[in-house]
Amino acid sequence: MNLIGRMSFQVPGGMAITGFMLQFYRTVPAVVFWQWVNQSFNALVNYTNRNAASPITPKQIGVAYFTATSTALATAVALNLYTKKAPPLVARWVPFVAVASANCVNIPMMRQQEILNGISVTDENGNNLGHSTRAAVKGITQVVVSRITMAAPGMIILPIIMQRMEKYKFMQRITFLHGPIQVMLVGAFLVFMVPAACSLFPQRCSMAVSKLEPELRDSIMSQYGDAVQRVYFNKGL
Repeated sequence: MNLIGRMSFQVPGGMAITGFMLQFYRTVPAVVFWQWVNQSFNALVNYTNRNAASPITPKQIGVAYFTATSTALATAVALNLYTKKAPPLVARWVPFVAVASANCVNIPMMRQQEILNGISVTDENGNNLGHSTRAAVKGITQVVVSRITMAAPGMIILPIIMQRMEKYKFMQRITFLHGPIQVMLVGAFLVFMVPAACSLFPQRCSMAVSKLEPELRDSIMSQYGDAVQRVYFNKGL
């Protein structure tokens, strides 16, 4: 696993990018640049933490990256323009909406091979039982929820904190420090939220045999009968 794509790099990498996204949200060029940086970072993280047993081609990586980045940029720019006359706090929440929307695209696209071809499922002893697309969908859905949960507190609560703090005179005198302050505060959120979000769902995910696709379910039942009630698989991060 490359260094930047590791989940352990989420705090230093995520705090810098998220802090600047929250700080530079007023102009379209700034929104475009920081959303592009964020989605480039996310694409690398999603690729690194996929289920490596399902290979993905360079072309598919390129399509996934382009699609997710385009989604984030389109969402951020559209909302940025739409909220020009909205209360300041609403505009500050635009980066989170863009990030959440892009995660719903970036992760499934980067792991599309798992959805198309299925991922390996095993019994509780690790014996391979076949490949399931439904298991892949369940695992990837949990990853999407985890990633959005990871970003939510910092990107929703911090704008409220900053809006109130910026009313004080001492904060108005140190506007050049607002960016670094937000970076450090985002880091404080991520220190707790990265492990909390990753622990929402078990790494070794399970699923009832009855919920698998009919072909795989029938195959397992014909071989093992009622001995195998659940299958297990690696959902990735």
